[in-house]
Amino acid sequence: MIAPVPWFPAKHPMFKRYARQARVPRHEVLHGIEVSHPRYLVVPKIGMSFAPFTLALAAIPEVERLRRSGFEFDAIDAHYYYPDGVAAAIIARHFHKPLVITARGSDVNLISNYRIPRRLMQWAGRQATYSVSVSRALQEKLARLGFERERLVVLRNGVDLEFFAPVDRVAARRSLGLRDIPTFLSVGHLVELKGHNLAIKALAQAFPTAQLLIIGDGELRQPLEQLAADLGVKDRVTFVGAIPQARLKQYFSAADALVLASSREGWPNVLLESMACGTPVVATSVGGIPEIVGGREAGIVVSTRSAEAIADGLARLLAACPSREATRTYAERFTWEETTRGQLRIFESITKSRSIETHTHPALAHDSRDAAATQHLAKPD
Repeated sequence: MIAPVPWFPAKHPMFKRYARQARVPRHEVLHGIEVSHPRYLVVPKIGMSFAPFTLALAAIPEVERLRRSGFEFDAIDAHYYYPDGVAAAIIARHFHKPLVITARGSDVNLISNYRIPRRLMQWAGRQATYSVSVSRALQEKLARLGFERERLVVLRNGVDLEFFAPVDRVAARRSLGLRDIPTFLSVGHLVELKGHNLAIKALAQAFPTAQLLIIGDGELRQPLEQLAADLGVKDRVTFVGAIPQARLKQYFSAADALVLASSREGWPNVLLESMACGTPVVATSVGGIPEIVGGREAGIVVSTRSAEAIADGLARLLAACPSREATRTYAERFTWEETTRGQLRIFESITKSRSIETHTHPALAHDSRDAAATQHLAKPD
């Protein structure tokens, strides 16, 4: 695997995320997979337009090194359409290899709003044999951007059902030192698009005896702490900070509901992780969220992104809360197996012919039980 990282000259903690990038090793082994991290240049202000080219220039020598060592590859599989997908398209043309690019969310929902990145993404889409998206909503956005529907495939994300599994709620709260009162959870970077402020306001407006746990770090921590103080709920809002994934299931299991008040999303895994732990969700109707929360046992989708709507959704959920078993059973529909089979079918199809231009698209099986499952490649919905 080749995973380039931006070049930065200093590792001192004062440079925060830039220093973390500088500390990434050039080579490492993760889960038994060799990973290379060549550096590429990101120029402030104008970096968005040039990043795909500097990324490709950094990666090509590493690919050449791998080939000289005896490793030959059949295709390129790139994730996140910009800049990674565009860089992968440049690399694919350089080595005359077929290409698959997966869109994840903000790469299409946000970055495509900028003219140069949008045009580069459209160019990359024409180079790719298939453009994969993690939700139907994202697929439709690609189609509106002019991507050929015959090359669009939906392969949703799944959830690790063995890792994310219910823990006794009382025991989970005790282990975390929480009061045994209605408990809401909001998970994600502390940035505006995640809507943690709406969760705090909903708590203040409608739940005088509930507590809210916010997991994540980011630039808005101090303003969010101030908001909780201003609204008089500082003692009922806990800022947990960033935590290892291994601890997440304790928090999911301790909560009565997860709140996700995002302004945009692709396919937020946090919803499936919560439901796999038996905890239903209240979430805004953006991106692939309505495809995930498709039944009352999963939770409630609110049509308006506001504190009032979140509060109303939580109140309705608590008034008729599904059993933890029902929520867990719902989550069990979202395994990784179907996604893996879809990926294998794609890779098998593109490696049968070395020519992208003359390639005949075979059919991928469509799981009629789930609208977000892999689509038939020759006949998109």
